[in-house]
Amino acid sequence: MEGFAGKVAVVTGAGSGIGQALATELGRSGARLAISDVDTEGLAVTEERLVAMGAQVKAERLDVTEREAFQAYADAVAAHFGKVNQIYNNAGIAFTGDIEVSEFKDIERVFDVDYWGVVNGTKVFLPHLIASGDGHVINISSVFGLLGMPGQAAYCAAKFAVRGFTEALNQEMAMAGHPVKVTAVHPGGIKTGIARNMTTAEGLDKDALARDFDTQLAKLTPDKAAQIILDGVRKNKPRVLVGSDAKAFDVAVRLAGSAVQRFLPKLLARANHPTPN
Repeated sequence: MEGFAGKVAVVTGAGSGIGQALATELGRSGARLAISDVDTEGLAVTEERLVAMGAQVKAERLDVTEREAFQAYADAVAAHFGKVNQIYNNAGIAFTGDIEVSEFKDIERVFDVDYWGVVNGTKVFLPHLIASGDGHVINISSVFGLLGMPGQAAYCAAKFAVRGFTEALNQEMAMAGHPVKVTAVHPGGIKTGIARNMTTAEGLDKDALARDFDTQLAKLTPDKAAQIILDGVRKNKPRVLVGSDAKAFDVAVRLAGSAVQRFLPKLLARANHPTPN
């Protein structure tokens, strides 16, 4: 893919899923990579793939919720490569549970990783991106950052926050005249391990939920998702919708607005309890 050769790209959550696919595609395109994850085994697999294709790579365990460690990491990456052009704030976790039965700690954990991880990554790398003269912030939101869904309040709230944060940053960079582009990414159902690795409120069947997601909702491979994302980044799009479901949700919200909240429960109930034709 054109436009990435020689760029220094940072990818969090690179040990699996979309993060691993992004790192692989960027490495194939000639970018130099700084990759991180809390999953050191998955991270090692990604590093091996990049080394095998001849890409320059710096791999390191990183917990995106640890702000001081993230700051030290950003400075180390900039010192190692001499510059930083792109940050892909991709690391994320999932939790399923109605608000009524969800624990505070579970909601807070989703926000710590999915929202504050994005804020931390953006803030610590932004000075380096500005200094590069050719910077780009890519923050991974979700289709659930477009429309609220039952059982996903924590995840939706974090991903809505990522969307608002990213859209505001985009305007700020333009108003300040900084050489930094900003992209918010909204993936739909992608065949990653996020559903299998999610936590749930007590009483829910995690395995059944993950199985339903994998068989009914996950439509695109991580590789295809990464290609769509990078095509949007290359074109400096402020917003990238990944998958037909993300596009459908976006159209529904745009056309129906708040009315979506009135008919959504009925549609979901019908989908969960279909009647014979």
